[in-house]
Amino acid sequence: MRRYCLAHLLLAVALFLPAGRSLIAQEAKAAVLEPVTFTTQQDHRNMQEQLGITKLRPGPSGNESAPNHANYDESLANPFPNLPEVLMLRDGKRVTTPEMWKERRAEIVEDFSREVLGRVPPNVPKVTWTVLEQTEIADAEIPAIQKRLQGKVDNSACPSIEVNIAMTLVTPKDAGGPVPVFMMFGGGFGFGPGPGKAGAPPGKAGAPPAGGAAKGPPPAPGGGRRGGFGLPAGPSRNQQLLAAKWGYATISPGSIQADNGAGLTRGIIGLTNLGQPRKPEDWGSLRAWAWGASRGLDYLETDPAVDAKRVSIEGVSRYGKAALVAMAFEPRFAAVLVGSSGEGGAKLHRRNFGEAVENLTGSGEYHWMAGNFLKYGADEAKFGSKNAGDIPVDSHELIALCAPRLTFISYGVPTGDPKWLDQQGSFMAAIAAQPVFRLLGAKDLGRSDDYMKEKMPPVNEGLLEGELAWRQHDGGHTDGPNTEHFLAWANKKLASGTVAPKGSN
Repeated sequence: MRRYCLAHLLLAVALFLPAGRSLIAQEAKAAVLEPVTFTTQQDHRNMQEQLGITKLRPGPSGNESAPNHANYDESLANPFPNLPEVLMLRDGKRVTTPEMWKERRAEIVEDFSREVLGRVPPNVPKVTWTVLEQTEIADAEIPAIQKRLQGKVDNSACPSIEVNIAMTLVTPKDAGGPVPVFMMFGGGFGFGPGPGKAGAPPGKAGAPPAGGAAKGPPPAPGGGRRGGFGLPAGPSRNQQLLAAKWGYATISPGSIQADNGAGLTRGIIGLTNLGQPRKPEDWGSLRAWAWGASRGLDYLETDPAVDAKRVSIEGVSRYGKAALVAMAFEPRFAAVLVGSSGEGGAKLHRRNFGEAVENLTGSGEYHWMAGNFLKYGADEAKFGSKNAGDIPVDSHELIALCAPRLTFISYGVPTGDPKWLDQQGSFMAAIAAQPVFRLLGAKDLGRSDDYMKEKMPPVNEGLLEGELAWRQHDGGHTDGPNTEHFLAWANKKLASGTVAPKGSN
């Protein structure tokens, strides 16, 4: 028996009310459509057709021996050197006060929502959290309480699509009161937890994205510290957190939304669309994962073991992008550790170095973004062509949306975090975000605002004095080696009460 997305009340009204019966009947008919099952390629093509795109530019290859290899020549890296003015209103007025920033912030949020990340729809259903299991554990002889949680999303509007958010919370047993919590995107290195009800049809949800570039080795289990070349060294991240009297939570992105285009008619995006394909302004997976983190924070606010005003969000690679998006759009997060996020994260879209906008508009990773983002990889379309220089916002403004809260941008070298991720482009974005942190009473990186001239500090030398922080470490594609630095920095800032200075979100 097929299961459809039904609107029973609407059907009843259509049957028994004569006034407006025709219009309501049409809406009712739309409400009983069977959820669409697309391949990634079919969904990608559908969005191109909606936008009138007939040809997309191919993204560069991460293989430096390939004919279409990415640019790594710094002299060619800045074809669009002039970034959008972060402190300039659309009407040309300069933003000079925290009150004016609120207006400018709303403009930036609108541009990111419409053109880059997509909109969270107003009809997102309620999430009900349940503690499935509670156990006592010990990590490095530190006693702790572990709770396995499920956030069940109300799917009464479309019973055939189930979304159950999976999260685990661990808090030190003998903390003596509520503790800060470090929330991490988990569930595997970028590919989610495998097929599940929140994702694509069976056999799709756990598959790596087609056409994506190599992203390096996965982080160590538990996000442990690493020595040179990714080798394990020292206590794990979880042990460091518990020893510092922090808790930690791991939330599974794949239980929220699949990490592929085939899953866009399932998961939370599919549920809110009643199983139908996205429209150009609809949210992509990054925004959906960030939404899921906010729902996880909803639960943490109810748990007496958690100090909900001191919850941080963290992620690496694509989940680093998601962590930055979560911090930018959710003012309740106190801090963020953005690990190796690259294009679509902290890296400037306008940079021609390593991973490019075209890598995110192709069929491998387009699902992270709003459908409208495809326009900026268009070579031929009804609107002509567009490129990175046409995007109305850039990543420095995404970082600025986090101000004045604690924002730590992290990268790793030499293995796993190659030039492909454009560390310098992310550093430039952080530099360009500084004026907003200062305007809101927070301390910046301590460098000039000249993002075209400022260069990254040496590896393993951080800029950690301000609410905006930067550190590049050795140890590869993980932010584990920065855990101890993040904890020392965050504890100092949280204790001093500088998490949300004047003019906060």
